Amino acid sequence: YMYYIYVLKSKKDSRTYVGYTNNLVERLNRHNTGQVKSTKFRQPLELIFSEEFKTSAEAKRRELYWKNGGGRRKLKEIFNK
Repeated sequence: YMYYIYVLKSKKDSRTYVGYTNNLVERLNRHNTGQVKSTKFRQPLELIFSEEFKTSAEAKRRELYWKNGGGRRKLKEIFNK
């Protein structure tokens, strides 16, 4: 398995969502078919960024970075130009 963190952007309200998975294609499909409670009402969503990791621990650590203040600021820097 490979593990992924991903950033989705809502085309409805332009907000971002950071998540973690070991099956990126299937997870994106679940987000865009309303099967994920936290993004159900924010569809459609587009993948704007992802990173791949060998272990789930690495991916979870990176997910926490993107969800905290420093990571959020970095996302804004990169994608709101």
